[in-house]
Parts: sequence; C-alpha cells; structure tokens
Amino acid sequence: MSDPLIFDSATPRFALPLLYAGQAQKEAFVNEALERVDAILHCCISGETTTPPTAANDGDAWIVGATATGDWAEHDGALAIRQGGGWTFIAPRDGMRVYDQAARQERFFAGAWKKATLPVELLGGSTVDGEARAAIIDLVSALQALGIFPTA
Repeated sequence: MSDPLIFDSATPRFALPLLYAGQAQKEAFVNEALERVDAILHCCISGETTTPPTAANDGDAWIVGATATGDWAEHDGALAIRQGGGWTFIAPRDGMRVYDQAARQERFFAGAWKKATLPVELLGGSTVDGEARAAIIDLVSALQALGIFPTA
C-alpha cells in the first residue's frame, strides 16, 4: 500500500491539495484532488466493515467500522476508498451523506454514522383507525423509496 500524500496547504473540509504559482509537478496535486472529489461526490458505499475486503476494485468505498484491523487500523469511522491499488481514507464531516448499497439506504454523519430504522408497526389501542394506519404505511413506503428507511 502506498503512503497517503501529505500536502502543505489543503482545503479545510476534505483536504483537497491547493496549488502554488510556479509549482512543480502540479499534475500530482490536481490528480489527487480529482481522486478525492471523485470518491466523495455522490458517494455510494458497499457497506461497513472492520477488515479491508480482499477483492476490492478501484472506486469501491466502505465505512471503516470500529476497531478496524489491517490496512484500516486507526481509521475507524472514515470512508475507505480503493484508489490506485491502495486505500485512501476520507475523514467524514457533519452533514455528509452516503448511500449504503448493502442496506439499500442512506447513511448520515453527525458525530458518527447514523441510519434510520423502520418504525414498529402500530398494534392495539382502543380505536383502530384504518385511514391513519394506511397513511403511516404510505409514509414509511415513501421514506423507503427515498432510501431513508431500509427496505424489508
């Protein structure tokens, strides 16, 4: 695995490298910035795991689970993106959203990765209101279609 590139000057949110006037090898900085933008723009992850997958292709992305091992050690919670045959790690920022292909739903970062869970089906009560239950079922279905709730 190649060592991650460290840049003297980078953007504050996602550490995209900044160029200087008269800088040599600008293509390395521009290419690194493009790879990071490609990784986080409309990010779609394969899931969350603590161990690097053995058969990952360039462009595959994962959320690094807690107490990660191997090449992912000490990157808990980060996005791990396979690029150039190695892993690039992007530290998530509050408000970041990704689509989790394994769960078929959206994940949201607010201090930690979060995802919605299906509400418990309403049962019982002194009055059964068929219209209210139908409206709730329609609402849950709409949230599933948007990837907010997982599909059953």
